[in-house]
Amino acid sequence: MSAVSAERPGLPGWLYVVFLAALATATDEFIIAGVLPAVAGDLGVGVAAAGQLVTAFAVAYAVGAPTLAVVCERFPRRTVMAVALAVFVLANVAAAVAPGYYALLAARVVAALGAAVVTSAAFATAAAGAPEGEQGRYLGVVTAGMTAALFTGVPVGSWLGGAMGWRATFWLIAAVGTAALVGVLTTAPTVPGAAPAPWRERLAPLRNAGVLRLVAVTFLAAGGGLMFYTYLGAYTAQVVPRPGGLLSFLLFVVGLAGLAGALLAGRATDVWGPARSLRLVVGGHALALGPAAVLVFTGVESPLVLAAVVGCWAVFAWGLTPPVQGGILAAAGPSRGMTALALNICGLYLGTGVAGAAGGAVINAVGARYLPLAAMLLMGLSFAVSCFSPGRAPVPGALRLTASPEPPGCPTAPAGGRER
Repeated sequence: MSAVSAERPGLPGWLYVVFLAALATATDEFIIAGVLPAVAGDLGVGVAAAGQLVTAFAVAYAVGAPTLAVVCERFPRRTVMAVALAVFVLANVAAAVAPGYYALLAARVVAALGAAVVTSAAFATAAAGAPEGEQGRYLGVVTAGMTAALFTGVPVGSWLGGAMGWRATFWLIAAVGTAALVGVLTTAPTVPGAAPAPWRERLAPLRNAGVLRLVAVTFLAAGGGLMFYTYLGAYTAQVVPRPGGLLSFLLFVVGLAGLAGALLAGRATDVWGPARSLRLVVGGHALALGPAAVLVFTGVESPLVLAAVVGCWAVFAWGLTPPVQGGILAAAGPSRGMTALALNICGLYLGTGVAGAAGGAVINAVGARYLPLAAMLLMGLSFAVSCFSPGRAPVPGALRLTASPEPPGCPTAPAGGRER
């Protein structure tokens, strides 16, 4: 395959629909945090109990992603995504009209299961529908949909919740999900499911050393990167003692820089291949935490300097998905891509849980100023794993994203492929 041409064709309409689906599911994941006090007051529960709506969503998502992917792998991707979006929409409607706390909790669990399937199918569809040499770019667009929720869907939903009540946020998500559902049914490409196979073969990604290595990279990177993101407010207060509304601005910077990072990582994956791009992203992420670790001890209280440091970090932090997903698709092979991608999503959510717990422990033990150092440690481990190859032979039929050779240094990991 020749290197990616400098002149790239425009993106197809169906990819924007998949972007919208990713935006809807990611917004649903994050938006509840902005309306927790209102939910708690309306339903007569404590804020801590309302917070379990976030936990239930995350746990159901992490467990449901690989479990349901194994079941759905053999069905056409468009059908899977459409059915999952329908479930997602109905669950959000149920959340909007929930009469009590436990009904809302159940609706959140069902919404998470639907979102988990939508996300796995969206990445699999984007990879399968991409032209040769464009897989990373297409995966980057789906990742950008999830990233855009940080500074579009979530703020809009939170504002709507404050203006019209928390139930309006779920009506908004249901409306966006419905638009994505109609778009999927009318524009999504036909991507067949895997051939019927015994359960042992369906579960093959769970025994695939190449897949598990990349899931470990994701787990450690999520633990490090999201530790810093989760406690960004506490870190900001250490750098700028009277931050005022600075945190909201920094979150906007994170979303904008993360969107750029996802798209740039997709292009890099096409040009350099997933293995080299993954090492670049993870290694860059670790190095980008260095200025954050130093800044807090310098006494420099400039919001602009802090924004520049955070923005540089966010470019690498949200650039992980395209190269890691490309590598996973090649390691798993064309027929088991959806299950492998779902397994990686599970690793992402488990890493998110570790990020919250480990970050809290760091703050309690030594203070928020040491958060970047702790995050750098996990990112260093992630980089080390990304440089390790289990020595598994490439899957027959898996296509490289580029003909560019791998540089010397770390052993070569499996290159990205796409479903045929």
